[in-house]
Amino acid sequence: MRNYYKLPAAQGDSENCVAHNGSLIPVPGRDIEVQAWYQGGISIVDFTDPAQPTEIAYFDRGPIDPNTLVLGGDWSAYWYNGNIYASEIARGLDVFELTPSKLLTQNEIDAAKSVRVPDLNVQNQQKIEWPANLVVAKAYVDQLSRSEALPANQIASLRKRSRRRVFPHEPEKLAKLQHMAPSLEKSAATAKTPADASRIRALAEILNHLSP
Repeated sequence: MRNYYKLPAAQGDSENCVAHNGSLIPVPGRDIEVQAWYQGGISIVDFTDPAQPTEIAYFDRGPIDPNTLVLGGDWSAYWYNGNIYASEIARGLDVFELTPSKLLTQNEIDAAKSVRVPDLNVQNQQKIEWPANLVVAKAYVDQLSRSEALPANQIASLRKRSRRRVFPHEPEKLAKLQHMAPSLEKSAATAKTPADASRIRALAEILNHLSP
């Protein structure tokens, strides 16, 4: 075992709190899950580095009754097509939408939202597949900027050229994006971490297969 994750917020004696049902949030290039904790609320946990799992967002209603232990809270929390649905035993259904922060960018959220499924059963561990488009590419660029895996000028160039979608009447723009893929593939070989190497290769793959 590399490590374990413990809810960082202290819970009172009147709150039942234990990890229960959760699911993955499909942010490409990262391993992120939403976890239900009954009256501990929900946590968004980044476990891309399993040795250092980190909470990047949370929601906690507080106790149902501050003086008496009452069974309640979020027994499950699932990501489904862009939102998080948490079933609260005593107080109803909570529906959440992620908002950007220094730990999670809007591009990463948009890339997660690009994964659409007709139905979801997290027990089946369905394979997550992302479309090969600039929405997903921009999420990888944000991650490589955060980890400083690529030089600042290369990040700036990637951001400039991926700012908006490629249209059929813009073959030159498509060619410029595809031209950046070989240098990315070379950078992957010298990346500081396996995670960054995977992100760089995935970004190069998208640029190589972009179509208007």
